[in-house]
Amino acid sequence: QVQLVESGGGLVQAGGSLRLSCAASGKIFTINYMAWYRQAPGLQRELVASITSGGSTNYADSVKGRFTISRANAENTVYLQMSSLKPEDTAVYHCNARVTTTFIETGDYWGQGTQVTVSS
Repeated sequence: QVQLVESGGGLVQAGGSLRLSCAASGKIFTINYMAWYRQAPGLQRELVASITSGGSTNYADSVKGRFTISRANAENTVYLQMSSLKPEDTAVYHCNARVTTTFIETGDYWGQGTQVTVSS
């Protein structure tokens, strides 16, 4: 019913920047919440940043001051601007959205993930 497609990952040197994008499409009535999670090999998936429909944001302590989450509500898109990247930011980044569909059902949806690799 709802698809999330991420883009923008890649390989970057420490100190560099990347911008991730996630576009939602399908039977969307409203998107209540969008977020970025990441999962490094051998570790649990962790919340990186989230943003509500009203624009309230939340960040993991490890990325505060370096990452910025934003969204374009009209395009059902969320962005993650990542700066001052560190090798420990290396992970697969997944987009998450809590969506109410046109069938008035609310659920969590996930993108397939995009790899971010930061070299030292």
